[in-house]
Amino acid sequence: MTGKPRILVTGAGGFIGHHLVRRLKNEGFWVRGVDIKAPEFEPTAADEFALLDLRLWDACLEATRNVGQVYNLAADMGGIGYITANHADISRNNTLINTHMLEASRANGARRFLFSSSACVYPQYKQNHADVTPLKEADAIPADPEPGYGWEKLFAEELCRYYKKDYGFETRIVRFHNVYGPLGTYEGGKEKAPAAISRKVALVEDGGEIEVWGDGEQTRSFMYIDDCVEGLIRLMASDYAEPLNLGTDRLVTINQLIDLVSNVAGKKLKKRHDLSKPQGVRGRNSDNTLLNRVLGWEPSIALEEGLRTTYSWIESELRKAGRVPATVAGQAAR
Repeated sequence: MTGKPRILVTGAGGFIGHHLVRRLKNEGFWVRGVDIKAPEFEPTAADEFALLDLRLWDACLEATRNVGQVYNLAADMGGIGYITANHADISRNNTLINTHMLEASRANGARRFLFSSSACVYPQYKQNHADVTPLKEADAIPADPEPGYGWEKLFAEELCRYYKKDYGFETRIVRFHNVYGPLGTYEGGKEKAPAAISRKVALVEDGGEIEVWGDGEQTRSFMYIDDCVEGLIRLMASDYAEPLNLGTDRLVTINQLIDLVSNVAGKKLKKRHDLSKPQGVRGRNSDNTLLNRVLGWEPSIALEEGLRTTYSWIESELRKAGRVPATVAGQAAR
């Protein structure tokens, strides 16, 4: 481990952070994980794990002591239902986390700080059609991000730039596009579309019906967690300090996503569309031109492959909890 930086991962009790800690440990790094909660589904692999509320300045100072790199993944966030219903809480909580973490990392002598932003920073006026033009990093300005979560992320991106310019503090900025995979939240309101759909499909018998938010023709691209972690590590090691997309550029409708999950499960299901539920922007896709140029790489795990692993894990969790009827369990195509 000689010469390797000590690493802090915030949000290490959450989905992406937990996977990142595990990958970093496999590569021989010393890792401290911090979150307001412990990982839900399996123990952390971190050398140290601290339960801290990173909205508080003193907690951020404690978290950032004696580390060389900081992956700041901590955030108050969730699926479209959650982020559209909690603008004040999300904006306040995340602004406190990000401003305190950025300054504490600099004050404690960290050498690099990676901020996890979101495709929610992109203007809503560029995402009004299902056949959306893939979004380039420069498209974020003129600004019209999603209310609450998107505005807060865009501000924090600018703050990272100010720290780089004014203090020479090395910051990295990643814009996530819909990350999914096992060991993530799959119910309760904070889950993303692939996990929510996998849960719904797992709980219904073949020939049954599932609820779909909106008409199902809204479009997104989805990136498997292993690709996400690979991209984070590559970006941290790079010399690129401007915002960078991290996602796939394969666009699918939510209806198509449901069909893919249903096929994994070996089921034919009916869709009941609820137009009263939030569905977010009409279309969103990642332009990976700059990602390819900067990192010489882009995510490559096929959606079908990632959904197979994700669905199998969620179905297994529901089955262990006794929530999948015997007539449903075991239908998934392995």
